[in-house]
Amino acid sequence: MTGAAIQAEAKVAAEGEPQRTDVLTFVVKAITVLPQLLIPLGFVSFSMFDDGLPSEVLYIALLLVATLALILLSAFLSWSRFTYRIGESDIRVESGILSRAARSVPYERIQDVSLEQKLIPRLLGLVEVKFETGAGGKDELSLAYLAEEEGEKLRELVREMRDEASGEAVDAAAEGTELERAEAAATLFAMGPRRLFTFGLFEFSLAVFAVLGGLAQYAETLIGFELWDPDLWRGWLAGSGEWIGALGPMAQVVGAVAGVATLVVIGSATGLVRTFLRDWDFRLERTPKGFRRRRGLLTKTDVVMPAHRVQALRIGTGLIRKRFGWNGLKFVSLAQDSGAASHDVAPFAQEEELAPIIRAAGFEPVADGLDWQRRSTAFRNISMVINAAVLGLIGVVVLSLNAFGAGGNIDFAQLLAFIPFAVGGFLVLREYYLWRFARNAIDTRQVYRRTGWLAPSAAIANRVKLQSVEIKQGPIARWKGYADLHLGLAGGTFAIEGVPLDRARSLRRAILDSIAETDFSEINR
Repeated sequence: MTGAAIQAEAKVAAEGEPQRTDVLTFVVKAITVLPQLLIPLGFVSFSMFDDGLPSEVLYIALLLVATLALILLSAFLSWSRFTYRIGESDIRVESGILSRAARSVPYERIQDVSLEQKLIPRLLGLVEVKFETGAGGKDELSLAYLAEEEGEKLRELVREMRDEASGEAVDAAAEGTELERAEAAATLFAMGPRRLFTFGLFEFSLAVFAVLGGLAQYAETLIGFELWDPDLWRGWLAGSGEWIGALGPMAQVVGAVAGVATLVVIGSATGLVRTFLRDWDFRLERTPKGFRRRRGLLTKTDVVMPAHRVQALRIGTGLIRKRFGWNGLKFVSLAQDSGAASHDVAPFAQEEELAPIIRAAGFEPVADGLDWQRRSTAFRNISMVINAAVLGLIGVVVLSLNAFGAGGNIDFAQLLAFIPFAVGGFLVLREYYLWRFARNAIDTRQVYRRTGWLAPSAAIANRVKLQSVEIKQGPIARWKGYADLHLGLAGGTFAIEGVPLDRARSLRRAILDSIAETDFSEINR
């Protein structure tokens, strides 16, 4: 569909009646609510049978039918009372059954339009259209749900209207057809099953135990005792302890190793499942409209980020993956990515794979020969002293109370009071090494920041795209002559902490000069 066709369709939609989402929307919402009622109804049923009241089955069935009817009725009314209209200058949405709400979002306020498909809508051929306004959270606008083809057309339509409203429109004839634009897309990064498997091994997680803990609260009704009763576990461990003690030292070691191995297997399996669900068929493409990222197995997302809206880059790694050369790249954009300010564009890549993506976004990778500057030594020393003083004071208080309660004698339990001293010493060493590896630099186009010791990260910001420059100083910072430099981004934050005051002023002056010399009306063209 050409730009002229999109504009014609926009005028027709603007003059037509308000439109509703797909009729299957209320079915999807009813299905998603239903699982929340199954567990309570199941426990009610079990309790009634356990009391010897099988004649109550009819009442349970009636309760279930009435509940389903209410859910369907509520979902249908909510769907029928939700309308949207694509106007000439804005999108207008009205919703509410008893209390009505009307919202209008101008096109120039829309930062991005993305498509998302969860499992059930995907099976029904539906898609949720999300309009990112840069406000984040509940203020974002979405239409759930439309047919896939209709959602794609609506996205193209709104983007065209937004570009015209913000002065970013291009010649429709130069855009070509939708098929030509698809053929012009170039894949910058992709992850197949083998890469996802490797990625999942590094995404070790024990979150499954949190889920099991939540389910255990429901299970208490069935098993008849309190899972979190300390006396219960104390007695069980005492009996098990006698049995384990009879096995001998070698068996105890084998049991401990098996327990650790079980945790490793469970954590690795959890990480693999999460990675495959989130990043299945991950693909980043460079299109004439910007960067297009698609991913997801059960929930599929389709996001397009215009290149000129990329405000900064974040490059990070992990403690273990660093040793194997794996890094992650994120774009800091005006729009949100699942509630986060940064978009994952290459979550698991080698360094040589990141360079083409960075250049395609209009940035340059970190070059050799930059004049890297460390944080102020005064900032480092103050941080070390504060950590040592706070933990040392806690240790002294705990040790004094324990010694006073024991009549001046110190036993093993009281030796645990020395833990704060050990933690304080660790934090002092940590601050020292963080100071060694935290640096900042600037060149004619970009500002750089490096942080981290065991898991280093880097951030790159374009000097022209920065919104503001602020120098912050607390009482100690003013006394010791250092400051925090906060660089404002429309899609996030960029802070350089603890730099000497002269350095902070020099960076501020250079960045403000770049902003003052730039004609922002030409940036987006």
